[in-house]
Amino acid sequence: MNFALYRELLAVRPIRRLLLVGMVARIPHSAAGVLLTLHIVLTLGQGYAAAGAAAAVMTIGIAVGAPWRGRRVDTVGLRKALIPSVIAEAVIWSVVPHVSYEILLPLVFVGGLLTLPIFSVVRQSLGVLATGDQRRTAFALDAISTELVFMIGPAAGALTATAGFSVLGLTVVGIATSVAGLFLMWFNPPTRTPGTVPGQNPAAGAESVASFEAGQQEGAEAAVVAAAPAHLQEAAAEFAPLAAAEERHHEQAGLRHKVISNFAWFTAAVAAVFAVAAGAGMVLSGTDVGIVAALESSGRQAEIGLVFLFWCAASVVGGLVYGAMHRPISPVLLLLGMSALTIPMAFAQDTWTLCLLSLLPGLLCAPVLSAASEKVAELVDERRRGEAMGWYGSALTGGVALGAPLAGVFIDGVGPSAGFVAVGLGGVALCLVGLVLQNRRRRRRASVDADCL
Repeated sequence: MNFALYRELLAVRPIRRLLLVGMVARIPHSAAGVLLTLHIVLTLGQGYAAAGAAAAVMTIGIAVGAPWRGRRVDTVGLRKALIPSVIAEAVIWSVVPHVSYEILLPLVFVGGLLTLPIFSVVRQSLGVLATGDQRRTAFALDAISTELVFMIGPAAGALTATAGFSVLGLTVVGIATSVAGLFLMWFNPPTRTPGTVPGQNPAAGAESVASFEAGQQEGAEAAVVAAAPAHLQEAAAEFAPLAAAEERHHEQAGLRHKVISNFAWFTAAVAAVFAVAAGAGMVLSGTDVGIVAALESSGRQAEIGLVFLFWCAASVVGGLVYGAMHRPISPVLLLLGMSALTIPMAFAQDTWTLCLLSLLPGLLCAPVLSAASEKVAELVDERRRGEAMGWYGSALTGGVALGAPLAGVFIDGVGPSAGFVAVGLGGVALCLVGLVLQNRRRRRRASVDADCL
């Protein structure tokens, strides 16, 4: 391990500034979920089911919008891509606290759809600014800063809402996030290697020449037909339907080819990383619900923050260690370890045993997210990396949306301890399937290579 990598990395001003801006920009939205839930329950007088539905609607909006927002960064550049988010954040979150629940639902969906893509932008830019071992350290620092954000944001949001200032809190979330977006536009961190222009396709010139030549050929053919004798024109008219059908077939084939080429970056290896992200989100959100349920069932709600402190602090330590390592570890193996170590949390008898048992899976939390981000940056060309990071964020968000209800079903049916077992076993099963598929693919490649020899 080389902890000097952190000093070398933070000595690079653009990286240091990007990590700081990213951390500050994430704090408002980390508080938004708690603020929104408590605003719906305490201010609007709705139940927790209604609050959960609103959170799910916002999560769906984020998951749908993330790939599109990332694609916009790839095609038009960071500054232009962030303009809709900067406007929407300020407007929507200033309106949400003042409307009824029925109007709030579509507003939070749009808010999620146009949310500031700070997570994907930071990861994408770190993939450009850092290389080699520095990239691993940079993604580890990003994961650590995320943990620190989620130590600060939700707690601040809960204090604000319970003090009766949920309306002010949600408004501040929108304005603060919008200001962070403006600062990010001013800072304009690189999202690709200098010398390449967002939105410029190297094949565009060739396509233009091809279309020009095709137009010339079509014009020549039209002139020949116009000058042909009448009986030849009649024969050509008979074949016109066949020609039109063939043209439609070519258009459909061209559209299919365009769709396939747009997702050429989505390989089996990338799909495996996205599966890891979804699995990590599922385990983390399920563990979150399990901790709350375990303490609420025994009347120790006031000690929830203590368990989260231990859990998140362990993640910070794990991230620091992983970022100092010389060699990467497969994100599948890291997720397998985190999932398996989540299961023993079911045997906690009181708050302190729950705190201690949360340390082991917590140690692997930041490394899982760091290794997965590093893998996406390694596998996807930077021209499509913004879109890939957007899909990565959607996979993580989808896992988060799945984990909470999965744990909830087992908690309601069996008890609080069943939530930890359910998401832990789910993560283990996902990783085992992934390892089996990886092994089969390696064998198939080895067989093909042997045949070629």
